[in-house]
Amino acid sequence: MQINPKFFSRRRGERGDRRVFISRKHLFSLSASSAPLPNRWFEVCVRSSFLIFLLISAPLFGLSFNDSGTPQEIAAAIESAMTDDQALAQLFMLGWVGEDPSPLIMDWIRQRNLGGVKIFGWNTNDTQRLARTVGLLQRASLQGAFNIPLLVATDQEGGWVRHIKGNTSETPGNMAIGASGYPRDAYLSGYYIGKELALLGVNMNFAPTIDLFTNRDSVLIGPRAFGSDPVRAGIFGAAFVRGQLAAGVIPTAKHFPGHGDTALDSHGILPRIEISIDTLWERELIPYRMLVAEGLPVVMSGHLAFPLTGGGSTPASLSSYFLRDVLRDRIGFSGVVITDDLNMIGATSYLRNMALTAKQAIIAGNDIIMFSNTPFLNDQVWTFLSQSMRQEEDFRQIVRASARRILELKLTYLRGSGSVPYIPDPARVAAYLPDPEGSAFFLNLAARSVTIVKPVPPVTIFPITRENAGRVLLAGSTRYPDFFSRGRAAFPNASTYRFNALTEPQEITAFARNADTIIFCLSDHSDLRVLRTLQNSNRRVIVLSVLSPVHIESVPWVTGAIAMYSYAPESFAAGFSAIIGRIPALGNLPYDR
Repeated sequence: MQINPKFFSRRRGERGDRRVFISRKHLFSLSASSAPLPNRWFEVCVRSSFLIFLLISAPLFGLSFNDSGTPQEIAAAIESAMTDDQALAQLFMLGWVGEDPSPLIMDWIRQRNLGGVKIFGWNTNDTQRLARTVGLLQRASLQGAFNIPLLVATDQEGGWVRHIKGNTSETPGNMAIGASGYPRDAYLSGYYIGKELALLGVNMNFAPTIDLFTNRDSVLIGPRAFGSDPVRAGIFGAAFVRGQLAAGVIPTAKHFPGHGDTALDSHGILPRIEISIDTLWERELIPYRMLVAEGLPVVMSGHLAFPLTGGGSTPASLSSYFLRDVLRDRIGFSGVVITDDLNMIGATSYLRNMALTAKQAIIAGNDIIMFSNTPFLNDQVWTFLSQSMRQEEDFRQIVRASARRILELKLTYLRGSGSVPYIPDPARVAAYLPDPEGSAFFLNLAARSVTIVKPVPPVTIFPITRENAGRVLLAGSTRYPDFFSRGRAAFPNASTYRFNALTEPQEITAFARNADTIIFCLSDHSDLRVLRTLQNSNRRVIVLSVLSPVHIESVPWVTGAIAMYSYAPESFAAGFSAIIGRIPALGNLPYDR
């Protein structure tokens, strides 16, 4: 026996072969009738009582996530039929330790009807194993009340941030897209990353990052940004969103209202960004305004304080000013808001109590609260929030409204022929990871994005070939083996120098004496320390920059520099191909020099 969940259009009950249909007209119509007023009020009371009965008793009649109806109708029906604790559980997204699901995360799913799980890098070394894990998690969730699937989320931005490793594609990333300048590159990056996630049963991605490359010293954003121009970031972000949706994956724009104008990392501190709301509105918030107008489904709130705005010193992730007044009321966002990990110091340092932080996050306007760990079932956070629902009607209504929004999101994107399968097929994972078409695309994107930073075109020293390079030394960190393998492919007779964090910077000078051309892999300040020792070497020094190219500005004496924005194998292949003249370097720096 099954109830059609179109509570606001039709109800159906069964007893044997007899069926009773109650239409929208019969339940709700108060047409201009000639019936006496008392009779009409009696009719309204009967109809209302019957509707309440249907809503309360819906679970008994088999109300299911898979019933027919619009997302709004089914979400309203399920949310109304849920207990307070069932509604509250939909707001939790939890991580777990290890590659296999922990008993505790399984308890949250079976006993609580958990709303979502977050896959971190420590869960993902083996993609076949991850696919089996996702299947186990979803099977447990689908057996719960109302058969509601989990949101299965991860951070697969492309480039630097790639939480699911194993056999997934390594990609050039957002700054490479900004350097190429083609919105289609953003669309296809989102699409091919999404295709791979869909094979693994991952139905939600915390991408695109639409933070701007405003503070060049940022240790958190850097090449994760499309660039410094807010309109271009909005265009690329919107294209990425559409690509993800075409692959069936729910995209998430982050980190609202913008993490780009700080050198600090909100994982370890609460950054304070001293800019006005007018600056935010005309700069950091432009990409959000553009994406919301395009129908963006999810926004992630950042743990960032903007003391010169109405948010004061409160983290934006805990601020109703930012999440309700600015995001919902002023920008017009009607989708789901999710916190960045609430275990981050940027969140916990404000109220210094996790339970209070979680409650404030919900009150402020977050629909989903995310934790990188799995709390015990009767952990203080859960107990405190559940008790608050019983004691505070306003808070209870906020939680239930969020649960309904989450259910609408799931019903909109997790059902239908184009949605991500709940249970991944290990055979397809083995056959199609990495995606063959995607691999070809990402190689071409890497080639299109390669940028000559020094000398400034049209002046050039390239190509540098085997014939004119003389003796070549490849120098770089042990973190980048692809630099050496691709470098030896371009210069088979090159010698190599590998260093690590414990290496004395001056050691390289002995190797440099036997070289005419030094090709140096530069990614961060530790590499920069080694590179600076070559300033007076009287050798031709060529920098191959990975990640953010701003470090090149610190070594104006180098002979030449090429930016490639990523340490993916395809990026190293493109970088060396540009050095030897096999491909033209047509990319442009996506920020002002």
